Amino acid sequence: MVTFSAFADEIGPDLDVQMDTCEAAGVTCIDVRGIDGINVSKMTVAQAGEYHRRLADRGFTVPCIGSPIGKIRLDEDFAAHLELLKHCTEVARAFDTSRIRVFSFYPPAGGDFTGRRQQVLEQMGALLDAAEAAGAVLFHENEKKIYGARPDGVRDLFAELGHDRLKGVFDPANYVEEGVKPYDDGWSKGLAELTDYFHVKDILTGQTTCVPAGQGHGQFHQIFADLKRRNYQGVMSLEPHLSQAGKFSGFTGPELFRTAVAALKALCEETGLAYAAG
Repeated sequence: MVTFSAFADEIGPDLDVQMDTCEAAGVTCIDVRGIDGINVSKMTVAQAGEYHRRLADRGFTVPCIGSPIGKIRLDEDFAAHLELLKHCTEVARAFDTSRIRVFSFYPPAGGDFTGRRQQVLEQMGALLDAAEAAGAVLFHENEKKIYGARPDGVRDLFAELGHDRLKGVFDPANYVEEGVKPYDDGWSKGLAELTDYFHVKDILTGQTTCVPAGQGHGQFHQIFADLKRRNYQGVMSLEPHLSQAGKFSGFTGPELFRTAVAALKALCEETGLAYAAG
């Protein structure tokens, strides 16, 4: 059984609007990334607790928080970033979750990852140590241009770090933007076994705005058919980016969000993948 969740800040900044729109679409889980224009990493623990109370009063749960941890260059201040992760573990706890989405760093300004692999592994290891101390679990997303943007980078991270506090997020659209065929080059080449969380985002090659799941080059039909074969039990979080995509967030709006949910439900039904929308 698949559980649907959503990056509801793509609907709008107001929490009531986020909840109203999700509830009307049958989605009662929210991956909190932003509320009232405040990124989850910038919320105080008190703010997070109040937001959680409002969510819980409406019957919503938070499977994971959408932090920006790991979205810095390797030549930026990692010590400060590590402290930010520690703060995010407290915020996550206030939302009653231990799951925190993370990334594996951008190369230095004007450079690439040549000679930087060990630094990536050391910094990821430090993040994992902090997560373990706080009882948190880090969910790595294959964001564009980071170390783990492509399947070889993802496989390397998991092979070298081998940590039970590290889990994988599979985002098909991000792979398309890296020139990777998500199913052919990633999912079927070992990434299915490394995936514990799924981001629902699709795109056509060469485009910058996303399309509903199954209408782009994300190979959703092949992936979902395999999820059915594997009897996948996990969360699929809608991150549609149907109106606008940015480095730290995207925008979809209420109407297009309903379109995104309908497309996801249709895909599940076509492939026989059982779901609970919430």
